[in-house]
Amino acid sequence: MPRLIALDLAAGPEFVDAVARAWDAGDAVFPLDQRLPDAERSRLLDALQPTHVRTAGDLVTRSTGRPAEDGDAVVIATSGTTGAPKAAVLTMDALAAATRMTADAIAIGSDDRWLLCLPPAHVGGFGVVARALLGGVSIDAHPRFEAAAVEAAGRKGATLVSLVPAVLHRLDPSVFRVILLGGSAIPSDRPANSIATYGLTETTGGVVYDGVPLDGVRIRVGDDGQVLVASPTLLRAYRDAPAALTPDGYLPTGDLGTFEDGVLHVEGRMDEVIVTGGQKVWPQRVETVLRAHPDVQDVRVVGRPDPTWGSIVVAEIVSSSPPSLDELRGHAEDELPAYMAPRDLVVVEAIPRTSLGKIRRDRFSETGTP
Repeated sequence: MPRLIALDLAAGPEFVDAVARAWDAGDAVFPLDQRLPDAERSRLLDALQPTHVRTAGDLVTRSTGRPAEDGDAVVIATSGTTGAPKAAVLTMDALAAATRMTADAIAIGSDDRWLLCLPPAHVGGFGVVARALLGGVSIDAHPRFEAAAVEAAGRKGATLVSLVPAVLHRLDPSVFRVILLGGSAIPSDRPANSIATYGLTETTGGVVYDGVPLDGVRIRVGDDGQVLVASPTLLRAYRDAPAALTPDGYLPTGDLGTFEDGVLHVEGRMDEVIVTGGQKVWPQRVETVLRAHPDVQDVRVVGRPDPTWGSIVVAEIVSSSPPSLDELRGHAEDELPAYMAPRDLVVVEAIPRTSLGKIRRDRFSETGTP
């Protein structure tokens, strides 16, 4: 049976080489997030039960490990914005399809070079490694994101990179030919050479580019407004559970959206919608508008129970010079219906986010509300 090898390695050439060697041997890998505390790393190893752990210069056999299945390539923990992460099993066929689809979409050529600067324990970073190895494209692998080093790599020949939107302001994006953006809300003023991607760990990352499904990807929206995806890149299963696909092979994403004239618009997570006075409010849409206010450095929109409205919209903001609630409501109402404008304002020290910059909906803000 194929082994499942946990890679307890920092991103870099050694990590890329370890993936290549495992795949050459018919094994699957589980990239272990190097930023996790020891207790969490141990918990993940116990939960996912890899057969081996590769560290720098060593390969340790685990007596409690469970093998992978034939054709498995990687086990990736989901980002867990609303709770504990799961672990998606992606096959070599899924990774090969994702590699081919991306290469076709952005016309990857022999002169291109990928830059890895996202954590490879997440699908956005690991996808770069897979596209390079399976697509025969060279790769520069950095141990972490450092703006100066990333920009320098672009000036020295790296042409393709995956980034999260939060880092765009820290470098000159024009040094790259194509930037794939994902992991959190995409800003309206993104660079011209960037592509807004939509996807999940379960879809092997982005399968919709600038709202348009990649070749081979099918999108539909259910009667409840949920986005469903069918794609050759879908997961085989979770490490400890089957994949929850519909009978005709679609993955329910948990996202609400519309799909019209071949273009997908995602409103937000189904479990995040705020119902106020019978009206539905998607936090991401309001956050995008409020974030454009010059005195708002960061923002999270949450619902608070209310005896009159059911819930009210509350804006938690990070600001050194906070606007008044009336000013913020007026700013929101310039672009949104009045029921979407916040009815309360809370100034906080920081918005809770995941390691990739996604807003956490299951944690308190610092000095804020749940």
